[in-house]
Amino acid sequence: MGLKLPEILLIFAALLLLFGGSRLPQLGSSLGSALRNFKRGFSSDEEKDDASDKKTGTLSASTTVDKDVAAKSPSHNA
Repeated sequence: MGLKLPEILLIFAALLLLFGGSRLPQLGSSLGSALRNFKRGFSSDEEKDDASDKKTGTLSASTTVDKDVAAKSPSHNA
């Protein structure tokens, strides 16, 4: 019973008229990211623990940012 090709084309044409050609890719991208986040919300606790273990070492660049900020800030000894 699902959607057939003419129905899908009609829906796409209506979306194109409503939002325009430049806005449709942005809408698709935001819809895709919303669905991914929704699925992540229902994933098991084990998968969340695995994902958090992988993310712990990714912020190593923050030390270089701190060094850059310290180098640009005025010296207290001067």
